[in-house]
Amino acid sequence: MAKQPKTAISPTREENYPEWYQQVIRAADLADLSPVRGCMVIKPWGWGIWENMQGALDRMFKETGHENAYFPLFIPMSFLEKEAEHVEGFAKECAVVTHHRLEPGPNGGLVPAGELEEPLIVRPTSETIIGSMYAKWVQSHRDLPILINQWANVVRWEMRTRMFLRTTEFLWQEGHTAHATKEEAIEETNKMLEVYADFAENWMAMPVIKGEKTAGERFPGAVTTLTIEAMMQDRKALQSGTSHFLGQNFSKAQGIQFQDQNGENCFAWTTSWGVSTRLIGALIMSHSDDDGLVVPPRLAPAQIVLLPIHKPDSEAAVMEYCESLKAELEAQQYGGERLRVKIDNRDIRGGEKNWQHIKKGVPLRVEVGPKDIEKGGVFVGRRDTGEKQGYDRKEFIAKAPDLLNEIQQTLFDRALKLREDNTHAFQKFDDLVEYFTPQKGDEEGAEIHGGFAICHFVDCPEMEEKLKPLKVTPRCIPLDRPGNPGTCIFTGQPTDKIGIFAKAY
Repeated sequence: MAKQPKTAISPTREENYPEWYQQVIRAADLADLSPVRGCMVIKPWGWGIWENMQGALDRMFKETGHENAYFPLFIPMSFLEKEAEHVEGFAKECAVVTHHRLEPGPNGGLVPAGELEEPLIVRPTSETIIGSMYAKWVQSHRDLPILINQWANVVRWEMRTRMFLRTTEFLWQEGHTAHATKEEAIEETNKMLEVYADFAENWMAMPVIKGEKTAGERFPGAVTTLTIEAMMQDRKALQSGTSHFLGQNFSKAQGIQFQDQNGENCFAWTTSWGVSTRLIGALIMSHSDDDGLVVPPRLAPAQIVLLPIHKPDSEAAVMEYCESLKAELEAQQYGGERLRVKIDNRDIRGGEKNWQHIKKGVPLRVEVGPKDIEKGGVFVGRRDTGEKQGYDRKEFIAKAPDLLNEIQQTLFDRALKLREDNTHAFQKFDDLVEYFTPQKGDEEGAEIHGGFAICHFVDCPEMEEKLKPLKVTPRCIPLDRPGNPGTCIFTGQPTDKIGIFAKAY
């Protein structure tokens, strides 16, 4: 048996994908478990990625006419009760505050006291509390549209948690808009889906399928839910952003009314849309390898790390060279911003330091020692391909933005090929069953299953019952695939509806 190559992450993706994912987070120093069950502490490198995600998305929201605001963390329980489908969808995930203070208990501990007249729900999502404010602000058609986004945290009481993908508390943005007409609201819903797809593909280097959710997968209370779906390296789907057309459901529940141009009272048409820190999980599972995290250059907290290599007698010269190199690199533009460059002069062994930055996914590592200075050069390692190459200093400074562009494109192309290679069309249900039935891989614990399945379907209970044993769900009805006549793979009924089906996170 051939000796397996040594990797920084153990187990490898093939050996145990879920555990590999956890080990990548640990090795990259992205986050840590907190003392609170199901919650996490996001560490500086992980926060740096989220900050860059926030920055890009925030600019995109503002470019499309939206403003930021902030709404309360606590929501009166009666607000959720006004929209029956909404409360049913979130009831089992709600954290509830029932008391407002603590008092000494009989055994020396503390006990809750001061019962609230009405329980408060810790924000699982904000449609109801924001709707109550819109009802106050909207009187006339001249008050519309309202285009507001908030960056916030939410709480959903998850039973099984996984860092970044599904945690009790997570960070996100939620946009909430109100419009005078149905057409405006639908246009907004589509526009924000395009923003998310643009961000996923051009910043995260993650190809996505834009589509509409089936009735059973819609956001509770929505008329239509649009989604972007991405394939992870284990061929499971990850819902990576959603945009909801809420119709007049929430405006009627919250009383968001306005007087139109003819003096008639009308209910507003509303939307909501959001992405969360789950995108960091998507980034990890789209690009990382068995040596650790791989970060697309547009989102990397440091795009280039300079690694000085020196002895005490050469430290001053090497550091002077690195500082001037850093300044010249930072004067270069990439993606409309200055390059983000860091010097790591910590007093640890060079090999260990190099591996730390590999595991963190830094796009370019640049080693600088006395011999490089003599030649007026640098020695560069690429994270995406593992390629290492010497460059003339001036050549590298000029070429650095192009190298980062190459890495960004390589990551996207690699992820797209994975999706294309693992997407198949089916006409028979038995073939679908075989596709999604797990097969054991070569390594103990490895599990191989199908990726994305495309087939005609009728959205009905029979479909859901047949999918349940396979642990497969309808991910979306693709927007770029015009319906054509066919036969439902689950019922045999004629239909022109085509869907993407997959196992999912």
